[in-house]
Amino acid sequence: LELLAKKNSAEKKPTAQQTANIGIGEAIVAHLSSQPTRLFTITEIIKEVPACAELTNQRVSAIVRGLIGTSVERVEEKRKAFFRFLA
Repeated sequence: LELLAKKNSAEKKPTAQQTANIGIGEAIVAHLSSQPTRLFTITEIIKEVPACAELTNQRVSAIVRGLIGTSVERVEEKRKAFFRFLA
């Protein structure tokens, strides 16, 4: 039992993928904040943010979903999701 407790309490560092996602998230927030009143779709974010050019739609969507509430706001119009900078 003590060995399991030690294993579970070990400090975990973020993986290389998680570290890369943080940098991509910061680039997305910087781009959204440059135009705070404009609504962006995921596809527009991929086209306009250079850090997202090589990424898939699903990955960018997951990164943006992680930013909702802190620096990004999700707006839905006619069953389509848009995102904007949360001031």
